[in-house]
Amino acid sequence: MYYTFVSSPIGQLLLAGSETALKVVGFPSGRKARSAEPDWERNDEPFVDVARQLREYFDGKRRTFDLDVESGASGFQADVLDALRRIPYGETRSYGDVARDIHRPNAVRAVGAANGRNPLPIVIPCHRVIGHDGDLTGFGGGLAAKRYLLDLERRYSGMFEPA
Repeated sequence: MYYTFVSSPIGQLLLAGSETALKVVGFPSGRKARSAEPDWERNDEPFVDVARQLREYFDGKRRTFDLDVESGASGFQADVLDALRRIPYGETRSYGDVARDIHRPNAVRAVGAANGRNPLPIVIPCHRVIGHDGDLTGFGGGLAAKRYLLDLERRYSGMFEPA
């Protein structure tokens, strides 16, 4: 697996994947902080487009990503990740909303666990999922990073024409 690092307002993000697909976006801190594995090879080239799209996102010029990704998810996890992709830029949903979206209304805790295992945060926007009472709940990159991402999207969400 190849990897590189990209600077962002929430710290150095780890990007990892193959020559053709992004597989990991890792945070520099928080409970899901990631670093490169010993057998990974540093190679910036496969991630040029990913880095560009992330810069555009953080500059408020991109609200969706057009990238080849491989989450490694199947079954329930894949259903949750697909539901996360449907949450519009600048909006949030509760874990219960996501559970209902995948037609598993009683699977709120399982949705939370699947959300927490998202290997591609930001690109697959797990930060848009909050508690039913509006509280920011756990986030692999830390709550400050989650708050930053939500504030960023709210700030720029009115600047786009409907797709």
